[in-house]
Amino acid sequence: MKKKILSTFTIFIIVLSCFAFASAGSVAPTEKVRVIIGFKGASDAALVNAHGGEVTSQYQYVSAIAASLPPKAIVALQKNPNVAYVEPDFEVQAIGKPVKPTPSPTPTPTQSTPWGIAKINAPAVWDNGVEGLGIKVAVLDTGIDTNHADLSVAGGAYFVRTVRSYNDDNGHGTHCAGIIAAKDNAIGVVGVAPLVSLYAVKVLDRTGSGYLSWIMSGIEWSIANDMDVISMSFGSTGTVPAYETMINTAYGEGIVLVAAAGNSGSGTDTVNYPAKYSKVIAVGATDDKDVIAYFSSTGPSLSVVAPGVAIRSTYKGNSYATMSGTSMACPHAAGTVALMLSKNNELTPLQVKEALQNTAVKIGSTPNNVYGYGE
Repeated sequence: MKKKILSTFTIFIIVLSCFAFASAGSVAPTEKVRVIIGFKGASDAALVNAHGGEVTSQYQYVSAIAASLPPKAIVALQKNPNVAYVEPDFEVQAIGKPVKPTPSPTPTPTQSTPWGIAKINAPAVWDNGVEGLGIKVAVLDTGIDTNHADLSVAGGAYFVRTVRSYNDDNGHGTHCAGIIAAKDNAIGVVGVAPLVSLYAVKVLDRTGSGYLSWIMSGIEWSIANDMDVISMSFGSTGTVPAYETMINTAYGEGIVLVAAAGNSGSGTDTVNYPAKYSKVIAVGATDDKDVIAYFSSTGPSLSVVAPGVAIRSTYKGNSYATMSGTSMACPHAAGTVALMLSKNNELTPLQVKEALQNTAVKIGSTPNNVYGYGE
């Protein structure tokens, strides 16, 4: 088994547009509802079709199907002995931007090292010859600008139904990708692990919106294509069983999953999914003074914190922008994971998570709900 690892614009907090099946009667008779259907045994697309459903995704690693169903069919399938559950296919979207992106054109040939890259001591690791070579990182997001002079995209996939490309039409995904792996060249900025192989997995559209089923497809693609790390700068306040099963499957295949904790601010437990899952490294955001960002989600599932305020990185249109959010903190951690695997690719996801937590600079008594195990 190959060992692997996974890693928001925290600015991209995924909002669940939950609908109650109990109120399905309010839906027009001809209007279909997006759902995720879990099966007790093998997935049964014929059963879904027989109830007037339209299958949009049939998963290989999870006994589940994403489909659009007539409201009456939902109740019928819930009663079927072979069906484990019928849950909403949540709509997700970006809702907050603590700092508005300010794109600027490609600079003259003068590369700078962003403060976050210096803060996590990445240059010291490069001096020892470790820059992420040989590690495959999937950025599940809005895509990556494939023509950006400061990025090299090895491949990817798209699961947004309205496009035919994994190119970035929003900017968020390109920003996260640059934090992970902007080239160490003469221009722009440099990322945490400049020699990793970047893969653009487009699961959010040009507005930063998407569906849970698209995200599950992106994770499944990452498993099938032997990714080592998955970086996820999005989140939701709710979940469905198939989502967690897909996450656990990727983890079991050796992939390290890293996710933004969320931009929901402080509270007893405001960490979003998928960061809230035990198999995921949950990353909060700090500023250049090591102070937790006001928007950073907190809670017992928080793993570590990383730079996430006023982060300059690559942006769509072959440009650069400064952005803030746990979305920016997540790729700092994902890039760090790539460096760790580049040094020792036999590390398991659990070993990677424990190493990150044990070596983090402690901030207060750790672990705590605000800083996790530190930065």
